[in-house]
Amino acid sequence: MNLNSSLGLVKGVGEKTLEKFENANLRTVGDLLDFFPRKYEDFASLTSLNEIKPGKVLFKAYAEKVSMRRVRRGMTITEAILTDGKEKIKAIWFNQPYRVKQLQDENEFYFSGKFEFNYNRYQITNPSVMKREELPNKTNFEGETGEIVPIYHQKKGLKTDIIRKTLAELKPLMKILPETLPEIIVRKEKLISRAQAIEWVHFPESGKQFDLAIKRLAFEEIFELILASKLNKIENEQLRGYVFEPRIQDVKKFVEKLPFDLTPSQRLASWEIIQNMKQDFPMNRLLQGDVGSGKTTVAAISALNAIKNGFQVAVFAPTEILAFQLAENFSKTLSWANISVGFLSGKVKGKQRENLYQNLKNDEIDVLVGTSAIIQDKVEFSKLGLVIIDEQHRFGVAQRQKILEKSHQKMPHLLAMTATPIPRSLQLTLFGDLSVSILKEKPAGRKPVKTEIISPASRAPMNSKIKTEISNGRQVFIIVPAIQEGKNEEIKNVETEFKRLKRDYKGLRILQLHGKMKSEEKEQVMTDFLAKKADILLSTTVIEVGVDIPNASVIVIENADRFGLAQLHQLRGRVGRGGGDAFCYLVMSSNAKPPQRLQEISKIDDGFILAEKDLELRGAGEIYGKAQSGEINLEFANIGDTQIISQAQSAVDFLFENKEEWKKYLNNRPKTLEKYQRLTLLN
Repeated sequence: MNLNSSLGLVKGVGEKTLEKFENANLRTVGDLLDFFPRKYEDFASLTSLNEIKPGKVLFKAYAEKVSMRRVRRGMTITEAILTDGKEKIKAIWFNQPYRVKQLQDENEFYFSGKFEFNYNRYQITNPSVMKREELPNKTNFEGETGEIVPIYHQKKGLKTDIIRKTLAELKPLMKILPETLPEIIVRKEKLISRAQAIEWVHFPESGKQFDLAIKRLAFEEIFELILASKLNKIENEQLRGYVFEPRIQDVKKFVEKLPFDLTPSQRLASWEIIQNMKQDFPMNRLLQGDVGSGKTTVAAISALNAIKNGFQVAVFAPTEILAFQLAENFSKTLSWANISVGFLSGKVKGKQRENLYQNLKNDEIDVLVGTSAIIQDKVEFSKLGLVIIDEQHRFGVAQRQKILEKSHQKMPHLLAMTATPIPRSLQLTLFGDLSVSILKEKPAGRKPVKTEIISPASRAPMNSKIKTEISNGRQVFIIVPAIQEGKNEEIKNVETEFKRLKRDYKGLRILQLHGKMKSEEKEQVMTDFLAKKADILLSTTVIEVGVDIPNASVIVIENADRFGLAQLHQLRGRVGRGGGDAFCYLVMSSNAKPPQRLQEISKIDDGFILAEKDLELRGAGEIYGKAQSGEINLEFANIGDTQIISQAQSAVDFLFENKEEWKKYLNNRPKTLEKYQRLTLLN
């Protein structure tokens, strides 16, 4: 039997059990070995109810009483009085009505969760409930203190007990699993073997075994991420690119003509990019900066340097609105140098489009700014030398690759930009060997946006501020999550809010914007709002990235507790771009206690600090974006663990220096390494 063998060959797996495994997408022995527990319960912490203290708790009890009530449309509350026959404790679950049926027979369960003071009493909120049969059978488990019990996802009727029985049959195979890390690294870092780690992660007999298994598997995940990034850099430097001589005098003239001074970060980033493009291999650089830090100006300097070397530039943006604003910005800042800027999107049609194709092919357009329309086969550049991708994490690998292939002879230089600051730890792993420029400061005179959390019952002061700002000639964004009314009445939508705003703000001019509108309609709305033809713009998150309305001073985000931290920060960045005071109101869905991320953003204006907080709260996959070909799906590693990152980075460097071991490992590289290479790739 090997890793590719069917689970049907394992002793004890009959037709019905095999069907359950296959329904859960577990078909081979290897699939099951890599089906890791969703959590572990440490029965060293098993406590009786008379000894319970605030914090994480695990106890055995049954429900003396259980009931469920609907508090509003789309929300149920299930309450239970749990007892061990002596003491009692209250438990509460939100939107888990099935708990009533589960608990009503007075069967004994293990409950795990956080015991804390909420709603004027101590209670356990949303605890997990483990049936006795979900745990190991009585022959090797009694629920006694000191036992660490893996708990698996209950997929398609596949219970923990079945999984553990089948895994127990595979223990002999676990002991002879091949090593997946270089032996030299396993010895150097004093790690246990892959075989030992897999056995102990499924069957830990002590806390020490459990810790060693987790340490080994977490190290391997980070090691492969960092190694993938290094391989990308090595492969990139083997490509041939165009050599651009620094056009210092042209850049100086550009800077002199700006109506503002460059920040130190903008100067440094521009210098790094120009120096990077001097090399004979293609630049592969990420420019990251907080909202409003001036990335477009740095991009324009980079474009100017490429054009003055006789090359064309492609600028790729995720939305038509953003692409149009970028085209206008490039035209304005580069007009003095007689640089021709073209714009291409789905709305450019007919003769106008054909002329643009021809002019581009004849080298009569220096900069082409556009949406995904740029990657169409008909778009031919005469001499493409630089590609600038704005909000790069919103594009998939295939889209980025296609625009780079527009250069016929050598690989063009690539400057990828993002307004979502990347946490330091994530940068070290995903982009450890990528050239990164960071814009730390915001332009002089830019004040922090005053941010306040608003409960639905205390909207009056906010409404008063909106009216005051509009009477002073300023404009307001109001953001809602949905376009139309859905099942959950709590979620604000454009249709209903538009009627309310018309009623509450009589006489004011209100526009609406959402993703279902045609591109031409969306652009017209933004053009009208920019031209101050409306006081309030009611919108979904379509305005999240890059839209520049200098006169907007207030943004209201309804159902703010339903948005992620990075998205809230991006939305907040839509105001305060024209100087003066600016205000952001985060309106809760209910009068409940605000979640931690809202408390963080109300206190912190620095996007880089917020990015670290977001990483803690949500994990790496959410932050990096799901437009990539694969997601960061780390089972064991915490990507914020700087100690393990430093250890893995050192191990990668050590392996690279040992050329023979490096070559041997790469000849048998694991599939996960290939996935991580695609993930950490810019070009």
